[in-house]
Amino acid sequence: MNFVAIEGTNADFSYNRFLLHYIRNHFVSKHVIEVCEIANLPVFNADLDVKKQPVVLELAKRVEKSDGVIIATPEYDHSIPAVLKSTIEWLSYQLNSFSKKPVFIIGASYGPQGSARAQLHLRQILSSPDVMANVLPGNEFLLGNVTQQFDDEQNLKDAAIIEKLEVSFNDFITYTSTFKK
Repeated sequence: MNFVAIEGTNADFSYNRFLLHYIRNHFVSKHVIEVCEIANLPVFNADLDVKKQPVVLELAKRVEKSDGVIIATPEYDHSIPAVLKSTIEWLSYQLNSFSKKPVFIIGASYGPQGSARAQLHLRQILSSPDVMANVLPGNEFLLGNVTQQFDDEQNLKDAAIIEKLEVSFNDFITYTSTFKK
């Protein structure tokens, strides 16, 4: 299957970026996962013509052609970063890129909760009537205390965490497959 993985921040350094690249490399023998940055997208403005936003249109095209989307979100002030909210607004306003698209939410954070509140908020946003994504139910991948989770080559160190990621990702594959029938 082909997936788009959206890095939910515009920060130069991000453990969520490490996580997405780890996932891409870990599952490369079975799936194509394209990690997409959102730092260069303009701030959403409903008054702007989306057809004149080539960066937005390129990301929308990738999302629409994919079998599913993985979104890695950090947590800022108990929510998702503004740049991620802006991206979802661009891809839902006029474009409907997420409509009925399977989405797997993941996140890493410095604290022990692994972006739990941001993931909950993101789930609500993606389920709104103007977005209508099909968010993977019953699974959360929360990577807390992230400074201790990666080795020097940006690989996850803990076998139990890797196994949990594999279980959640395989659930996402099964979930995504139901939409291809």
